[in-house]
Amino acid sequence: MSVLVARKKVVRKWEKLPGRNSFCCDGRIMMARQRGIFYLTLCLILGTCALFFAFECRYLAVQLSPAIPVFAAVLFLFAMATLLRTSFSDPGVIPRALPDEAAFIEMEIEATNGTVPQGQRPPPRIKNFQINNQIVKLKYCYTCKIFRPPRASHCSICDNCVERFDHHCPWVGNCVGKRNYRYFYLFILSLSLLTIYIFTFNIVYVALSDDTAGLGLLSGCSLSLTLLTVLEVLICFFTLWSVVGLTGFHTFLVALNQTTNEDIKGSWTGKNRVQNPYSHGNIVKNCCEVLCGPLPPSVLDRRGILQQEENTAPEGPGAKEPALGPGPMLGGADATVLSPQVPVPSLGSAENPEEKQLPPGELPVPAQSMGPAEH
Repeated sequence: MSVLVARKKVVRKWEKLPGRNSFCCDGRIMMARQRGIFYLTLCLILGTCALFFAFECRYLAVQLSPAIPVFAAVLFLFAMATLLRTSFSDPGVIPRALPDEAAFIEMEIEATNGTVPQGQRPPPRIKNFQINNQIVKLKYCYTCKIFRPPRASHCSICDNCVERFDHHCPWVGNCVGKRNYRYFYLFILSLSLLTIYIFTFNIVYVALSDDTAGLGLLSGCSLSLTLLTVLEVLICFFTLWSVVGLTGFHTFLVALNQTTNEDIKGSWTGKNRVQNPYSHGNIVKNCCEVLCGPLPPSVLDRRGILQQEENTAPEGPGAKEPALGPGPMLGGADATVLSPQVPVPSLGSAENPEEKQLPPGELPVPAQSMGPAEH
């Protein structure tokens, strides 16, 4: 008697998704494949804050106030949480059209534009959509085979269409779109405050160190600590201009309910002077919509089951690969089927009157299972 074990390998949808994204933790984490600069961001934040907490905070908590390291820890944890939330989440990727859907869209386009003579350039594939009494053009994506929703764009790095696409940020290792823009804005805002905070108190520490050194209160190791503080000041100084400037730019965009992609292309400030149909004309309403509006769920369903691959393998000592197909399955994903190898006596011509006579040299076809199939 041999034991056959039928195993089903569950295949998740994220394993078959097109595009240039990488997934971790069984599809729960989604990032771009180019993550080198993201690791540099982590090293700069963790390294600078580690030096600040290890040296300056201890001295400042005694000399000035114990609230200094507490407030720095709150800013640090908030910045790290928003960074990871931005980097590990789906920015709003739009699924590509299935083959049947793509064929149907192609038929619609051909029916609308007609046949294009050979040698002539086909007309642009666009659809007009009205938003707040203003016509907005929906462009066709030749990669995803869909008409992109308003404000969506195709990221050339991740090779996906992203809803309300803002930009691809290598510092966070992901696209910034509709589902993670608020976390990106909170990240750069908290990082700006943390950088200013560390920069300010590093200067205070150097000033206090100079005063106590003049009084002879510092030991010989304080010189090395001061050098580390100067290194932190330099890192914060060069980071300060870029991060604070980026925060100011995105604050301006949030107030206008505009994206970086629209600002670069001049979608609402071009020659036609078309007004932004998504703006409410009020800074408070625009900020509430962008930062406090409802967060749409992901439409990718990354952890959904796509298909199941069956693998049947014999178990037990001396078990061989069966010649016949697997027996009926019992239970769930991993089922054990007992199939005793009992010889079946062949039926003669008298017992099976419907059996046909085979010509010489032709092998008989094995009989199929007599019992009904179990499901």
